Amino acid sequence: MPSDSGADYALVRGLVRGLDLLRALNGAEEGRANLAQLAAATGLHRTTVRRLLETLMSEGYVRRSESDDRYRLALRVRALAEGFRDDDWIAAIVAPALSELLQRVVWPSDLTTPQGAYVVIRESTHRFSPLSFHRAMVGQTMPMLLTASGRAFLAHCPDEEREQVLHLARSGTDDQARLARVDRFVAHVVERTREMGYGSNDGEWTSQRKVGAIALPVRFGGRPLGAINIVYLNRAVTLKEAVRRYLPALQNAVRGIEDKLAERGAPAAADPDAARSRDAMATPG
Repeated sequence: MPSDSGADYALVRGLVRGLDLLRALNGAEEGRANLAQLAAATGLHRTTVRRLLETLMSEGYVRRSESDDRYRLALRVRALAEGFRDDDWIAAIVAPALSELLQRVVWPSDLTTPQGAYVVIRESTHRFSPLSFHRAMVGQTMPMLLTASGRAFLAHCPDEEREQVLHLARSGTDDQARLARVDRFVAHVVERTREMGYGSNDGEWTSQRKVGAIALPVRFGGRPLGAINIVYLNRAVTLKEAVRRYLPALQNAVRGIEDKLAERGAPAAADPDAARSRDAMATPG
């Protein structure tokens, strides 16, 4: 392949094969695959695949399950994208979808993505909604475990990522930290969210008792990138009413976003420049 100086260099085949293997793991069913499946997916010899896997495991990008001898991507893979920014998918896909959702439900909505034990608002219609009670939303953070958006993401992210989030949450000193240390509470939140099919917050966030919300994860390749919520005042709308009146519109909006993401390819899942404060709880969720 040509270099910037005009010289020609041969491809580094080992690197290409390693990237092929990472792509195969990323696209594997349930995000896991055994040696034979990876060899079939990449067209590489089993010995080559094993050698590549051993290298990737030693560097922390792949891990092997002792129970079923299958391989999966490790969290360090996400660090590869930390320096990469791609906000175009938000401007081109999410913003128009949120605008259309606003026309249907009037109450404001946010797109959030994970940031440690919190979610950060990346796009919002609060500034356009006549029913909004907060205006400057973008860049604000909310606790993962106490908000509809956070719960929608947490219930559907890979197990390893969920444990990492909970580990970070337990190290804090706020209400979320206290609840994150209660295993039964966490299990109930995850199970209830999965059972209902949406995340919810019915005034449970102590700093926003008057606020309710429902939320759905936004998935790409079967894994959540973040979540989209609909936020309302619970004195005006009950959770049951919100589900009946607004969930279908939210489902349509998320489905449209996911379809367009599938057409254009993977966006960045996180913004390194987003607000990082774990104590900022100034917005509804």
